[in-house]
Amino acid sequence: MKPVEGKKKNSLSFYVIAVVYMLFNLRLASDPLTSFLATGKQILLTAPYVIGITIFIVSVIQHASGGEKVPWNSRLRLFFTIGIFAGLAYGLYDYAGGGVPPQLP
Repeated sequence: MKPVEGKKKNSLSFYVIAVVYMLFNLRLASDPLTSFLATGKQILLTAPYVIGITIFIVSVIQHASGGEKVPWNSRLRLFFTIGIFAGLAYGLYDYAGGGVPPQLP
């Protein structure tokens, strides 16, 4: 019974981190379509950086463990975790007015 309970808990935490990743990359706008497009743009903007950092960290982990492969669910968890931090950083930048030229009166 223990392995099944551990597997369910492991699966649940995977889905929770995926939802949190989506929440941190969510960009709200005036209508749902614009929000969807802005969120997609946000994910596509940060994905190359997040993938690159994830590949680097996975290779370091594999080298440190003597060449043992990192499971795919662990790789995705790492991707989501790094993506949460990237979404937070870009969100703070966006919502603080970064990149938007000041409006003249």
